[in-house]
Amino acid sequence: MMCAVRDCLVKDYEPLESVPHLPDDDDCHVLAAAIKARAQLIATNNLKDFPGGTLRAWNVEAVSADDFVPAQTDLDRQRVFAAVQPTADSLRNPPGAAGDVLDHLERDGLLEPAAALRAGR
Repeated sequence: MMCAVRDCLVKDYEPLESVPHLPDDDDCHVLAAAIKARAQLIATNNLKDFPGGTLRAWNVEAVSADDFVPAQTDLDRQRVFAAVQPTADSLRNPPGAAGDVLDHLERDGLLEPAAALRAGR
C-alpha cells in the first residue's frame, strides 16, 4: 500500500487515541490517525462505529468504499487507476493483473467501485 498511496502511513497518532469516543474502542486508533493526518475522510464499511456527530468535531467524515472509490475516480481517474496496477504487481502466487484486483473487489462486495474502475480502463 505504501508504494501505491503516498503518505498512507500515519505515525505518532497514539496520544490522540484517548480523545475520540467511538462505539467500539478498537476503532479509536483509526480516528486518531485521521486526526493526526488531518484527513477529511475515513473509508470504511463499518459506518455504524463512526458516528457523524463524533467525527464532525474533528472535521472528518466516514464514507463507505462503495461511495469512496467512485468519488475518487471522478476526482482523478488516472491516479486511481495508477494505484490498482502496483497492487496487481504485488501479487505473486499466482501472479496477478489489474483485472484480478478488480475481481477481488467484487468478491468482497465492492461491486460499484469495481465497476467504476472497469469502466474507466
